[in-house]
Amino acid sequence: MGGLRLTFSDSENFTCNICGAICKRPTAPPGREVPSCPKCESTVRLRSLIALLSREIFGIELALPDFPVLKGIRGFGMSDPPELAERLAQTFDYTNTFYHQEPRLDIADSSQEQLAQHAGRFDFILSSEVLEHVSPPVERAFVNLNKLLKPDGLLLATVPYRLDGRTIEHFPDLYQYSLAAPGGQVVLVNRRRDGSLEVFENLSFHGGDGSTLEMRSFSEASLKETLIAAGFTSTRIGWEDFPEFGILHDEAWSLPIAGRKGNFRPPAAEIARAYGDAIRKSEALARELEERTKWALALRKEKETALADFERAAAQDAEAARHIEHLEKNLAEARAARAKIESSFWTRVGRKLGAV
Repeated sequence: MGGLRLTFSDSENFTCNICGAICKRPTAPPGREVPSCPKCESTVRLRSLIALLSREIFGIELALPDFPVLKGIRGFGMSDPPELAERLAQTFDYTNTFYHQEPRLDIADSSQEQLAQHAGRFDFILSSEVLEHVSPPVERAFVNLNKLLKPDGLLLATVPYRLDGRTIEHFPDLYQYSLAAPGGQVVLVNRRRDGSLEVFENLSFHGGDGSTLEMRSFSEASLKETLIAAGFTSTRIGWEDFPEFGILHDEAWSLPIAGRKGNFRPPAAEIARAYGDAIRKSEALARELEERTKWALALRKEKETALADFERAAAQDAEAARHIEHLEKNLAEARAARAKIESSFWTRVGRKLGAV
């Protein structure tokens, strides 16, 4: 576990809760997909997902480098960025999977031996910007994710979604399909189960590797209903802002969501809770120390100001003393000169009068 970072909100910087870098805070929310950490290039979307993971497991928002090492907690991700996957693997028993390369996982394919082999094995699953790309019916993917989790497991996901309406499937009858580019324009050609053909134009692709064709547009209500129908007992939207981690949402949709099975408790829940309590106490102590430091600095500044005033007054007194001494010297010299002049004058007068 890395060194503990106690972060405080200020107007200049934030701590990336994925890599721990100190970053310049943007003047306005950058949007969920704009990289805002110069070190790991994390976005608000990824940082808010890790904040939700931390809250669900530890009950407090910690930066990933400050997570306690809990190898008893098993999880897997779906096409995580390398920086995120590596740090999660350092902390948990964690595996990153991919749609297009090993270790490969097609979460929409229930026939995979891998799904049966690992059923009920994982404490948590991370899925960021994946479920909008899996083949329909998407409900099958949510059911498979639920099956992979332990009875009290946790799914943490991000998908683009709207606040109103229902989830819209772009290709509801997808069966045997492929992409083609006649004339340079990419289209999707699908053969339905009844053998009829259909062609879709104006396709939407998202950045990233693997399968990036957008298959659907979620709505928040449909997303929650799909999670519950798949066997999750409750859901939670991670809507909170955490300025200290550079998490400022400028929109109320497409936020990270947690799907919980049973009452999620990691295998090391007691250790995690004790660690969280220790972090809270440390942060409270740090805040107290910060206030005391401010008070001490203010007191030292007052002392330095008073000392400077005293030294300035002492210097002025010394200068005044030197000035008085100089004036007294000039006065004595003037008196001596005057006495000399007077003596000389009366001597001359006496001589003229014959007295001398």
